Amino acid sequence: MPSFAAFLQSPPLTLTAHEALSGVFGSISLASWIFLLVPQLVENYKQGSADGISLAFLTVWFIGDITNLIGAIWAGLVPTVIALAVYFCFADLILISQCLYYNLLNARKARRRSTRSTFGEAAEEPLLGRRDSNIGLPGSHRRTSSGASGRRRDSVTRNGLPSIEEEEGGHKEAIKNALSIVGVCMIGAAGWAIAWKTGVWQPTPVEEDNGGVEVALGAQILGYASAICYLGARIPQIIKNQRDRSCEGLSLLFFMLSLLGNATYGAGILFHSVEKEYFLINLPWLIGSLGTMVEDATIFIQFRVFGNGEQSSAIA
Repeated sequence: MPSFAAFLQSPPLTLTAHEALSGVFGSISLASWIFLLVPQLVENYKQGSADGISLAFLTVWFIGDITNLIGAIWAGLVPTVIALAVYFCFADLILISQCLYYNLLNARKARRRSTRSTFGEAAEEPLLGRRDSNIGLPGSHRRTSSGASGRRRDSVTRNGLPSIEEEEGGHKEAIKNALSIVGVCMIGAAGWAIAWKTGVWQPTPVEEDNGGVEVALGAQILGYASAICYLGARIPQIIKNQRDRSCEGLSLLFFMLSLLGNATYGAGILFHSVEKEYFLINLPWLIGSLGTMVEDATIFIQFRVFGNGEQSSAIA
């Protein structure tokens, strides 16, 4: 039996550049989706809140993953694709459950604080003292907001420009995100190389893809329904960011991984073949992946304009 090292030096099939790029891009996309939700889960945990992310966004996205799973089963796709679709659904449920937990927990805390302050003020403060405590103080409601928001505003200078500490924190965050993206790309590329060398992954001839393979109509309909859900999911988040004029509580890396996953997924399909029949079969998934990149770019612009609400708070 030849050694494992010798086996790695003799791959089972030769590859064209297009096949190799298709495989690498597909593997990077897969790595992006596997790690996608981790940054937002960590962000919610650090904040102790899920106020920044729209539940409507997650719910519509979850519906998209459900229809994607049913469509994959209906179309009789390979088991790995179905297993990944199941993984995506479970990952969605974990993030949705975390958001619901923090929303309920913080709502209960807010009710307790409201009850305590109402009865405490009624028993201890004079009526006149309560009435004029905030009279003639513009912005008094902002000043009595949470200490965390107050500390964030303290980190911004009077002319609305970030302080040195704020800029350093932004640079560190940018470096961390860039290294994370590079790491995911390396993991995806290494995973593909290992899969190819060991024979787990092999290029599929284009003729087999276009050789009369017919996808069930119901599966195609579910594919388009999934694409519509993916396209519509980000709209509630964009509206929420615009309404709050803040992206506080959102993980930028979460959307960067989403953009990377969608871009490499579409590239993997297109590098494999641009034949008309193959293109039309994969059109729903191309629409769902490449179309959402425009919406991700919109959210990136909102991050740039609004940030965490610090600059707008300081200027207001």
